[in-house]
Amino acid sequence: MYAIVNIAGQQFKVAKDQHLFVHRLQGDEGASIEFDNVLLVEDGGNISVGAPALSGAIVSAKIVSHLKGDKVIVFKKKRRKGYKKKNGHRQYFTKIQIENISL
Repeated sequence: MYAIVNIAGQQFKVAKDQHLFVHRLQGDEGASIEFDNVLLVEDGGNISVGAPALSGAIVSAKIVSHLKGDKVIVFKKKRRKGYKKKNGHRQYFTKIQIENISL
């Protein structure tokens, strides 16, 4: 059984007991959260597709931890002009574990 769910503006294909890194979500570590914007659910060959979302379908998850991603270096340069800019960025993530998919 799997589902396609919209979490923080991004679509993820999730299954039970799967670990997932999503953009930072509000909530404490160990807290339980529910996502009701479920776009598709497959259960033993039966596929249910929403238009755009399935009513009554819920994906529940648990927040495992909050963390930061790897550093991304943004380097801009224009040749022969002496223009150089260096900038770094680390994205905030939340690691969640999918606990249940229910129709």
